[in-house]
Amino acid sequence: MASKVPSSEMKSTKGTILSELLPEGGPARCQLITEKESVEQEDHPRARYQLITEKESLDQQDKLRRCTFGKKDQVKVNKTILIVGETGTGKSTLINAMVNYVLGVEWKENVWFEIVEQEQENGEQTESQTTGVTVYEVFGYEGRRIPYSLTIIDTPEYGDTKGIQKDNMVAEKLLELFRSEKGIHQVDAVGLVVKSTTNRLTERQKYIFDAVLSLFGKDIEKNIVALLTHCDGNPPKNALQAITAAKVPCAKNERNHPVHFVFNNRQCESFDAEYQERLDYDHLQEQAWNQGLKSMERFFTFLNNIESKSVRMTEGVLRERKQLEAVVVNLQERVKEIEGKQKELKDTLNVLEKYKNEMEENKNFSFEIEKIYKDKILVDTSGNWFILNQGATICTVCKENCHYPGCWWAFNPAGCLVMEDNHCTVCTNKCHYTKHVKGNVRYVLKTRMVTRTYEQLKHKYDISEKGAGEKENVLIRLQKGLEELTNRKASLVEESYQCLINLEKTALKSISLSSAKHLDLLIEKMKETGDVEKVKKLEELKKLAEEEQLAGYFQRMMIHIKRPY
Repeated sequence: MASKVPSSEMKSTKGTILSELLPEGGPARCQLITEKESVEQEDHPRARYQLITEKESLDQQDKLRRCTFGKKDQVKVNKTILIVGETGTGKSTLINAMVNYVLGVEWKENVWFEIVEQEQENGEQTESQTTGVTVYEVFGYEGRRIPYSLTIIDTPEYGDTKGIQKDNMVAEKLLELFRSEKGIHQVDAVGLVVKSTTNRLTERQKYIFDAVLSLFGKDIEKNIVALLTHCDGNPPKNALQAITAAKVPCAKNERNHPVHFVFNNRQCESFDAEYQERLDYDHLQEQAWNQGLKSMERFFTFLNNIESKSVRMTEGVLRERKQLEAVVVNLQERVKEIEGKQKELKDTLNVLEKYKNEMEENKNFSFEIEKIYKDKILVDTSGNWFILNQGATICTVCKENCHYPGCWWAFNPAGCLVMEDNHCTVCTNKCHYTKHVKGNVRYVLKTRMVTRTYEQLKHKYDISEKGAGEKENVLIRLQKGLEELTNRKASLVEESYQCLINLEKTALKSISLSSAKHLDLLIEKMKETGDVEKVKKLEELKKLAEEEQLAGYFQRMMIHIKRPY
């Protein structure tokens, strides 16, 4: 158990919190949500106030923002919670309850404060609330109930009808938050919000948890806990079994059950004044409030004891995932180019064999072959309204696409995710970032028919000998060229394989990040190298990937069936 804050350090909050936040003659730090008339009643329901926070957008699209209440003390400890949950589980109420606990709100004060912004009058929330990531910070209340300040990362719902594109954007925004100098650099707990009455996780919930947990490394597993809401006091046996059955990675207790905390979500409730007087339910509400305090105390004690985890591994997992995707796409293009060159050499060999006599009689003998070459085209950025700097990072030396598609983060090559130690991890020569360009063009492979002569071949392969041996030398050079291309293909396949294996070792939910088509390509090309063990390993990963992909497909289908519009 964590050591509690000494009573000598605890401040009395009874009857003072509202006067602190609404001081006479000073700036208001909260504003009334409920109607004024109801507050002025002698036996009024619990008054609700919206905390006035300092808002800051951390990106250009306002999809990543920070809401700060209080002034940060750099000397004092801060704890960070990432909250994930399906709409309807009580996630916003739970966040508000945590903030009230930190503020030190007491039952008899008859007030309730909210940090999560309310819906607008038309019942809708702003676009940034429903699709973006919000960071809530509460400073200045260390020592009231907890000895540290609190940061809560609130993720929007995943898997809704806006599709995978939005879900990927939320993942990218988390990465942006972790990478930013002004962002979050460590996480103390990941809270998976589930109703305590849940008998099984829905397709939607599985999709939500998988989407978020796919971002983290394996070192975060002991920091992942279940936050069970709407608990009526009975043991949440079914909910725990549902989490276990869904194979959700999380911390386990001595009974091998998911580490969990239960909340009743009733602290903010208020009974009608007349109804309270008539049936005297006030004591039940107070019991619910006190039970909520005990639940919060248990959770924040856990948070005080748990070891913080740096998000560097998270960033590393995401970076390596992006690099894997970029390497595989680049691999496909380079293999296609190599195979085009192999075809060109094979066609040339066939011509030399077939027209050997004609070439001996005619030094100007010519023939046509199909030649592969690279061209530049404009990048199509339509449909990516939420990404202002979509495009491609290309290498001007290797003439390759180093990051396309998905190069959304960087405004210049130096900041591209495929760069490490100022060099590209993708292009053939691993060139310096200064040899790259981030823009709206990319390379594509095309073919055209070209005319060749035997004399051109001799010049190309530097064959100066005369007589019967020169054709054999040309053939030898062509065969050697084929062997070099084959070795280059094998090297590319090995590079992609190692990237995939490294991702599997570090990622908490790695398989779901590797699409079946990428594995198919690797298996096909690895078979050409003859490495049986690696082929077997890739086929095992493919089987797992197909299971994940099939499950995800049905999850998304069920979501669309339940919410077709």
